[in-house]
Amino acid sequence: MNTPPSPRAERADGSSVRIGALVPLTRPGWAEAGRHLLAGLELAVREVNAAGGIAGRPLELVARDTAADPQRAAAAVDELAHLGVAALAGEYHSVVARAVAARADALGLPFLCSSAVLDELTEQPTEWVARLAPAQSHGWQIYADFLLGAGHSRIAVAAEPSVYWASGARVLRDHLAPRGGTVIELDMRALAPTAVCDELVDNRATALLLLVGYPEPAVSIVKSVRRDQRLAEVMIGAPAGQPEFAGWATSLGGDSAAIPFLRYLPERLSPLGARVETALRERLAEAPSFVAFEGYDTIAVLADVLRSHGTDRARTAESWPRVAVEGTRGRIRFSRTPGISVWQWAWAPIQVVDRDPAEPDRFRILHTG
Repeated sequence: MNTPPSPRAERADGSSVRIGALVPLTRPGWAEAGRHLLAGLELAVREVNAAGGIAGRPLELVARDTAADPQRAAAAVDELAHLGVAALAGEYHSVVARAVAARADALGLPFLCSSAVLDELTEQPTEWVARLAPAQSHGWQIYADFLLGAGHSRIAVAAEPSVYWASGARVLRDHLAPRGGTVIELDMRALAPTAVCDELVDNRATALLLLVGYPEPAVSIVKSVRRDQRLAEVMIGAPAGQPEFAGWATSLGGDSAAIPFLRYLPERLSPLGARVETALRERLAEAPSFVAFEGYDTIAVLADVLRSHGTDRARTAESWPRVAVEGTRGRIRFSRTPGISVWQWAWAPIQVVDRDPAEPDRFRILHTG
């Protein structure tokens, strides 16, 4: 699963500069997100090579499917390191990105994480890992502010066991409690989707957040709540961004709308962002998600680093604090952020949006952070 270099970059000595790409392309991974992430990575590689590659050498993407499996991803890191990649890119699932980051740190292999948001990607601070996506504590606090501004103070979360979901619930609870908000956790190991409705009524919740897998049980929970007349005024939310992708609208039809979620795009794209959006739309045959832009920006950063500092892995890792790259969603710089163990872009633009009930293919911006 390699992206071939363009003919223009092949005129040099023929040896390519390889970047290892980790993406979820099969179940139980979120394959739709993986497809968008890979499209952004591949588009940027193609453009880098059309512009002459890396000092005349073609850039080559060596992609591996993680399928949301941390062990499979760690094994892929070992394989890619053996293949001589200059750096690693990608990954969407936080628990997988954490395994990738730990292995990359152990091997001394630079890793630019595209999409995973879990604050603690590594247990100890590392020089080898940088990240484009906003940390969960930052984005989910903005979502909590949106909830309070919309008048919701009794918020239920339908949660499955996961480090990622538990971290998200903790962010919400810690941010809402001092402001008069209450978070009621519903354990989806013990509740059927229909039983969630009774819990919402009994707890007088005005909002329900989906901290669960997609498509199930998320789709069944939405359908159950939407069909319960007692819950007509209850807002359903999905801070992790499930409604961003077309498959959400396909699965839920009219029920897919008015479910606010986080996405990492500016209110208005720059000329670069607009051009990339057009190219991604053509490549995907649908509107690109913010994940596709994250993929493009990942390669834009790595290409700039490799051009400026060469392909030595240690020099790449040393260059994170000197990055200053114009991405599709703003100027990208990395810094050390309190509580975060990797080099962090602080911050990508953040919106709370939903699908318009009158036109579910259109997104409404409800709040910006």
